[in-house]
Amino acid sequence: MCGIIGYVGRKNGVPVVLNGLKMLEYRGYDSAGLAALSGHTITIRKRKGTIDSGLAPLLIEDPLAASVAIGHTRWATHGPPTDGNSHPHMDLSGRIAVVHNGIIENHERLRERLRQAGHVFRSATDTEVLAHLIGRHYQSLCPKRSRSGTRRHPLATAVRQALKEVTGTYAIAVICADYPDLIIGARRDSPLLIGITPDEHLLASDANAIISTTNKVADLEDGDVATLTPQGFSVERGLSGKIQVQFREIPMKSDAVERGEFPHYMLKEIYEQPCAVSRALSGRLKENAVQLDEVRFTNDEIKSIDRIIITACGTSRHAALIAEYLIEELSQIPVEVEYASEYRYRNAPASERSLLLAISQSGETADTLAAVREAKRRNLKVLALCNVPNSTIAREADGVILLKAGPEIGVASTKAFTSQTATLTLLALWLGQQRNPEMVSQKSPALHKALSLVPAHLEAILRQNELIRKLSVKYAAARDVYFLGRHVNYPIALEGALKLKEISYIHAEGYPAAEMKHGPIALLDSTTPVIGIAPADAMFDKMASNLQTVKARGTPVIAITTEGNREIQSVADDVIYLPQTCEAVFPLLAIVPLQLFAYHAAVGRGCDVDKPRNLAKSVTVE
Repeated sequence: MCGIIGYVGRKNGVPVVLNGLKMLEYRGYDSAGLAALSGHTITIRKRKGTIDSGLAPLLIEDPLAASVAIGHTRWATHGPPTDGNSHPHMDLSGRIAVVHNGIIENHERLRERLRQAGHVFRSATDTEVLAHLIGRHYQSLCPKRSRSGTRRHPLATAVRQALKEVTGTYAIAVICADYPDLIIGARRDSPLLIGITPDEHLLASDANAIISTTNKVADLEDGDVATLTPQGFSVERGLSGKIQVQFREIPMKSDAVERGEFPHYMLKEIYEQPCAVSRALSGRLKENAVQLDEVRFTNDEIKSIDRIIITACGTSRHAALIAEYLIEELSQIPVEVEYASEYRYRNAPASERSLLLAISQSGETADTLAAVREAKRRNLKVLALCNVPNSTIAREADGVILLKAGPEIGVASTKAFTSQTATLTLLALWLGQQRNPEMVSQKSPALHKALSLVPAHLEAILRQNELIRKLSVKYAAARDVYFLGRHVNYPIALEGALKLKEISYIHAEGYPAAEMKHGPIALLDSTTPVIGIAPADAMFDKMASNLQTVKARGTPVIAITTEGNREIQSVADDVIYLPQTCEAVFPLLAIVPLQLFAYHAAVGRGCDVDKPRNLAKSVTVE
C-alpha cells in the first residue's frame, strides 16, 4: 500500500513528484504530501483527501520549487486520514523528512523509548517514529557538512543504523536539510526502484510513477540502502557493501497508464480485456499443444509433482479456484487453494514433490510473497503467475508465467483476472499434456478452439454494455445481492460479488448454488436480487432448479447463460446471453457482464469507482 517517489536533479522536482503521486494514487488516496528541499530548508505541503481535492490545490495556493523533493500518497494503517498523519514526517530537529511505505511493527516500543529521551510526537503514525529514530542516530554521528555522495555518507549511515532497530516492512525516501542535493532510499519487503537519466535520479514504489521521466530503472533488493545525487548514485547491500545494480528498460509508454477517452480506469481496463487475453494466449496456444517455455521445469520435475498448492489473495484467489477445477480434471494432480495470508501460519504438510503456485497481479502482494518464502524455506518448488516481470515474487520464484495484461491501474481488478484465468487454463492444459495425455488429447481440440475465440467473444459481450447498464440501474438500489454458480462458475459468483461490493458498497455474497438452501435462503425476499451464472452445460438442470427455488421466494433473478437458451426465461426476470463456448472457458466470458454490472451500479450510486473507500491496489503490508 501507499506510494512514494523522490526526485533529485537540476530542474524543479516538485511537478515531477506531484505527477508521480498521481500515477501512484491507486496505491492509496487517503492523503498525500511532499517535502521540498531548497538550499538548506525543507518545506512540507500535505493534506488529507485525494491529490486533486487536497495536495494539488494546496500547491496552487502555496507553490513550491526545489531540485530535491520526496512525496507520498497514503493508505492509512496507523492513525486515521488527517493532515497531521499525512506523510512526509519530520524528525525532532525538523531537519530530516521521511516518506514510508510499509509497517513498523515495533513502533510503539520505539516510540516509548524515544519519549523517555524527550521526543515529542505530532502524529499517530509509525512513520514519524522512524523519522525520529533516524534523526537521533544522525545527531549522534555529529556530522560535519561534507560533499554529498561520499562513500560513507553520515545520513546513509544514520538510516542504516536506525533500520537495524526496526521490525517490519519499509520502502523509504529520506532527505536532510544539511545536504541539499541528496536522497537516501532503503527497502525491506516493499518495492522500491531507482530511475535514471543523465543528470537526475528518482526513487519510486513502481515504474508508473516515473515513466514520463525515464524508462531506465534499477530494482532495489531487500536490505539495500541507496544514495542518490544529480550526478550519480550508489547502493550498499547489507554486509556486502557497495554493489553494482542491474538496469532494465521498461517496455511501456506513459499513455499506457492514462485513462484516455474513458471516464474511469476500471472501464478502460474492462474494454482492454480482449487484447489482454489475446496477449496471454499469443505464442502459448499452438495448433496441437500448449507451449509454456518460461516455466523452466523439466519433464521429470513436472511428472514428479504429487500435489499443487495455489496461494493467492482476493481476486487472484478466485482465479485460483477456477484453476483448481481445471488442473485436477485435466492433469489429475490434487490441488488445494490456500489464502496466502493463512498459508505460512498453518504448518500444513507438504513434501518436496509439492509445487506452490503463487498468483499475484503486482508480484508484490505481501501475504503472497510471505507464502512464497515459506514454501522456499520448506524446499518446495515455486511457480509464479505475475503481471510485473521484475517484481519480487517473479524474481524469487523458480519459474514465472507472465500475464501480459499490461499495467492495471483500477483498484478493482478486471483485465488481470481474465488474463489470470486464461493463463491458468493454458497451464492446466500444459500439465495435462505431461501427466494425462490421453484425456487431454480428447478434450484439447474443443478447448483450443474455445480459447482462440475468447477475444472475439469478449468483444461481442462488450457490445451489450448498454443492456447491462440498464439492468444495473434497475437493481442499484438493492441493499444485498447474492451471486450463485456451480462447478467452475462458482468462483465467478465469488468474483462478481467482490466486484459489486468493493466499488458500489452494496453488500454482496457469492455461493455455490446448492448451498443457498443451507442457510442463506433465509435472507432472500423481493428486494434481494440473485444473479445466477447458468450456462447451457451439464450442470444447467441443477442450476435451473436452484434458481427456481430462489424464484419461489419472490426474489428477482438475473441469469447469465448461453445464447439460444430459452429455458432460463421461466426462472429469470432478466437474462444476459453470452456466446456459445465450452464449459471450461465459460467463466472467462461470464465475468465481464458482472464487471460491467458492478461498474454501472457504482457510477449510478455516485461512488468513486477508481478510488473505492478503504481500498488500495497493491497490498504490500500484511
